[in-house]
Amino acid sequence: MPIELLNDEKAAVVTAQRGQRTLFQYNYAPTYDPKESRKPFLHPVSSLAGAIVTGHPPKDHSWHRGIQMTCANLRTPDQSTPENFWGGPTYLKGKYVQLDNNGIQRHDSWESLKSDNDTANLDEHLTWITAKGESWIKERRQITIPEVNDKEGYWSMDWRMLLQNIHTKQLLFGSPTTAGRPNAGYGGLFWRGPQSFLKTGGQILAGNGLSGPSVLGQRAPWLAYIGAHDSGSHSTLLFIDRPGNPDYPNQWFVRLDPFPIASFSFSYNREIPLDPGQGMLLQHRILFANNAWTRDQIESYLTQAGLHD
Repeated sequence: MPIELLNDEKAAVVTAQRGQRTLFQYNYAPTYDPKESRKPFLHPVSSLAGAIVTGHPPKDHSWHRGIQMTCANLRTPDQSTPENFWGGPTYLKGKYVQLDNNGIQRHDSWESLKSDNDTANLDEHLTWITAKGESWIKERRQITIPEVNDKEGYWSMDWRMLLQNIHTKQLLFGSPTTAGRPNAGYGGLFWRGPQSFLKTGGQILAGNGLSGPSVLGQRAPWLAYIGAHDSGSHSTLLFIDRPGNPDYPNQWFVRLDPFPIASFSFSYNREIPLDPGQGMLLQHRILFANNAWTRDQIESYLTQAGLHD
């Protein structure tokens, strides 16, 4: 069954449609409150069974919108107060403060929108702009659907992001943890799950035999979040880091409570530098599966897909 990419330019939304099923909607030019750091996001995202596996917008943190690229702390070496491309307040000197530092990721243009049978690719140009209107980063973003497997009940999505520093100074990618708050290393490609995952409970598995909430801050090449929907059915989201990414294997920011979240936190507890004119390549895969997958199922998929570390 072929995938179609439907671009509603007026609403600034690209929909990946497969038959009667919407796999995702990519909101590429949102107009919500600037204090939430406007940036493109994916929501809703659905499993092949039709279950919504993203949350938007939650009451507790309205800037947690589906799946999006983020950075809570981005600064130059001579800057004590960072720019915020995450949303909401900034952690500074032991507390969160709402500052006038919420930047945006501006959609500039489409390089291409292509689909072919069970594959699709969104190829986009963006600019990261500070609250003061300074352009700091040019990004080439590719969001690809490389596979749909009806028999096994899953589909996957690849994110490829090339971030180029267009500032005259070095840029430092950090997090609230690099600013002094323990175990708050959130940032990078981020996922907020549906409220049902909180109400009905969830399970975390990760590589290296890790499991449970203690995976927070631990390193592993992959992480799985298994959640239950209100109907009683389950979905599994498998987040796969790739060799070559900064600080691989990923140090995960993940929670079951007080909300279901996970992020590829490439700058969890140390700042990652990017020199002027240089680029940083980030590559990740997220798999969306029907039902609750076991560790054996996950390991089998990684081996068959050639993604095992």
